[in-house]
Amino acid sequence: MGVRDLSWHARAAADVGGALGVDVNVGLSSADAAARLAADGKNALPETPPPSTLRVFLRQLKSPLIFLLLGAAVLALFIGERTDAAVIAVVVVANAVIGAFQEGRAERSLAALKRLTGKTARIVRDSHEVELDAADVVVGDVLVVGAGDAVAADARVIDHATLQVAEAALTGESVPVEKSAAPVDVDTPLAERTSMLFAGTYVAAGRARAVVVATGPRTEIGHIADLATSGEEPPTPLERRIARLGRVVIFLALALFVVVVVVGLLRNVPLHELFMVAVSQIVGLVPEGLPVAMTVALAVGVQRMAKRNAVVRRLAAVETLGSTTVICTDKTGTLTRNEMTATTLVLADGRVVDVEGTGYAPVGTLRLNARVLGADANGNVDDLDVDELLRALVLCNDASLLSPAEPDAPWRPLGDPTEVALVTLGMKAGLVPDELRRRHRRRAELPFDSDARLMATQHASVDGDDVVYVKGAPEAVLALCARARCGGDDVALDDAVRARVRDVPEALAARALRVLAVAVVRGGRIEGDVGFAALQGACLLGFVGEIDPPRDEVKEAIARCRAAGIRPIMVTGDHKVTGLAIARAIGLADDGDEAIDGRELAALDDVALLARLPRCSVFARVQPAQKLRIVTLLQAQHDVVAMTGDGVNDAPALVRADVGVAMGKSGTEVARDAAKIVLVDDNFATLVAAVEEGRVVYRNIKKAVLLLLSTSFAEVIILLGAMALGYPPPFHAVQILWNNLVTEGLITVNLIMEPPEGDEMGRPPIAPHEPLVDRAMILRMALIVPSIVVVTLGWMLWRTATGGAAEQVQTETFTLLALCEWFNVLNCRSATRSAFSMRLFANPWLLGGLLIGNALQALVVFTAPLQRVFRTVPFGVGEVVALGAVASVVLVVEELRKLILRRRRARP
Repeated sequence: MGVRDLSWHARAAADVGGALGVDVNVGLSSADAAARLAADGKNALPETPPPSTLRVFLRQLKSPLIFLLLGAAVLALFIGERTDAAVIAVVVVANAVIGAFQEGRAERSLAALKRLTGKTARIVRDSHEVELDAADVVVGDVLVVGAGDAVAADARVIDHATLQVAEAALTGESVPVEKSAAPVDVDTPLAERTSMLFAGTYVAAGRARAVVVATGPRTEIGHIADLATSGEEPPTPLERRIARLGRVVIFLALALFVVVVVVGLLRNVPLHELFMVAVSQIVGLVPEGLPVAMTVALAVGVQRMAKRNAVVRRLAAVETLGSTTVICTDKTGTLTRNEMTATTLVLADGRVVDVEGTGYAPVGTLRLNARVLGADANGNVDDLDVDELLRALVLCNDASLLSPAEPDAPWRPLGDPTEVALVTLGMKAGLVPDELRRRHRRRAELPFDSDARLMATQHASVDGDDVVYVKGAPEAVLALCARARCGGDDVALDDAVRARVRDVPEALAARALRVLAVAVVRGGRIEGDVGFAALQGACLLGFVGEIDPPRDEVKEAIARCRAAGIRPIMVTGDHKVTGLAIARAIGLADDGDEAIDGRELAALDDVALLARLPRCSVFARVQPAQKLRIVTLLQAQHDVVAMTGDGVNDAPALVRADVGVAMGKSGTEVARDAAKIVLVDDNFATLVAAVEEGRVVYRNIKKAVLLLLSTSFAEVIILLGAMALGYPPPFHAVQILWNNLVTEGLITVNLIMEPPEGDEMGRPPIAPHEPLVDRAMILRMALIVPSIVVVTLGWMLWRTATGGAAEQVQTETFTLLALCEWFNVLNCRSATRSAFSMRLFANPWLLGGLLIGNALQALVVFTAPLQRVFRTVPFGVGEVVALGAVASVVLVVEELRKLILRRRRARP
């Protein structure tokens, strides 16, 4: 029974039971079911165990900079500098602990979003209908499902009544699918296998019995989940940039080591002393605080995104969002509200009724030529034609709308979303569905027929004669009509009238509306053996247009995406005409853009598809493998792709995308597990806000990199310059470590807390191959580094020349370097804005870091115990003032650069 068979949809319903060894009227025996359960295992997808704490911890160490730090620690230990080695090791461990803690915290937040499942299933066992745990369902069980039931396993329909199944989680199709027991062709696509029920979907209307043909990992959901598990996650842009930076720093460190040794030998420096100087140079070059700064930056981004309803599961995904160039987004529930809404009525005489209000809440008005329509005390709408059309929509309907259980709770839809929207429409006009249905009791019905595309119900009339209401596809309803309701009278549907009404559905469909036509047969009767053919001569009442409305904020979010250089693409399970119309309505597509559906996509090779990608804004009715293909091709042309999804069918593409984004409310667990980010509110605007936060994070990381590298290079040049000029090292190795880990660390970590500058979404995305240290940063460093070197080395040379004691000069030079860094951090807050125009209190963390840094530096210089450790001596207040004034040159030089840049940009 464990073999996965893909052809059940093509077999006759009568043959399924025999093929699986079960009498469909009796069901399996308990003994047979137990044997099958033992052989095939539980009806559940294999759960991926969470990574161990050790594995999460070790994952934080996968960085060239971490490797370089570990190498520096080993080298320091080798030459006997145990304190230096211990401090570096503590930095590495602290960085890994912070990263592991943040990832664990994100996973716990995600776990809180998962729904309590506890799913059950109704099956036939030993001739009795029983309810049991869905995990105990086996192949051959006879499932019994009704409206609202979740489908526990893949099953072949054997009998049904008005069965409609919501398959959005599997296929992406937002409208429930009509099901039947009739077999379909063996090559029929998954979304069109109307004879099958699939695990992970639920019944929207009707009832059915079906024989289970696959359970657990052998279901369609299991197969797609396996694709997601086997997917390969690409490295993030930040990981690639850090790797490149690490390689550059390693190369520079080795080159520096060689230079120091050569210069030292030429100057006859003793070998032991030369080795100590070389190690000090390497320690000076390594930006020890960079891994911690990056981890903290990402962690801060995680917390900020959480406040904006985005849960981040992988830290690096925060920065990747800032690099995103394409967002492939689902439509239903992400761009739209996932609530069908009737927006327009067109009467048979051509009059148009506009409907206000969206969603299932029956709040809004109906306007006919600016006149508000409503029902009187007797429940009659004050326009006869509108009244009859609305009554037909409510009576020829199997859905209900339940009032909120609590004052602020939403209205609860029950049944097909299309029909719920019609009930809501009637309630907006003042009709009371339950009362209307009691007064006009249903006598007979013809359930919706997917072939005829019609539904009809017969009702008792207050006039004595029964009436039959018909609704369905416009062309099918019009084929039954001989008359039309115009101005309160039934008139002949002549060629002129027929031509006019035939254009209505097309006009409504062009507005992305789903169109239904409604007709009445006065005095008619439903005869089961004749069917819809008995309803010839019906009178057309009008048309209704429905839409799943876009979210209120999505249009602005799309506009922000485009302004930020991000291209949104819709990937939907709906028809491509509907998808493209909605895409144009929300600004996602332009008039020249096109839509491609799954069948067209399958016929295009990669070269042809790449040629059409630039003008394709909508992909409709695509299969899971096709979503994966779209993402892969976008990445092949160097796009950084964010992919949203809620269903199992989205999981492979979520894994493959640079940033997989799952829905927290409507998403399946498979989708959430495959994603790096989960949107708590399923809202596209939340994703755009997360992109903005990602850009803030990346900009702050670059600020930290500028600060750290400019200081590191300045330290190295100062050390090399002093040695080349024949002076002793201006810093001890322990002073370099103190400067890199404490002085820099306090301000670097707090620089990461910088708030947005406000123009993040007005900039283009970070280029995927842009280095972390780009040309603009190098040009800034070309000014900052020399200013620090000139100030610090110049002070040392001047103080030495004026007879300053060696320890005094070294302590002053050590302190001066710290002061230069404090001024430099003000430079790094913005590349263009003056430090004097940026409120220091806007980032209280940075202010606190500066104050604490000053206090700690004072302790190192002026307290005896720390003086012995750091080899410092105290100096006077006059020197403190002089050092501060000299260090401010670093700020002045950068302020002049910014001023020149602002004036150049202001020129016409």
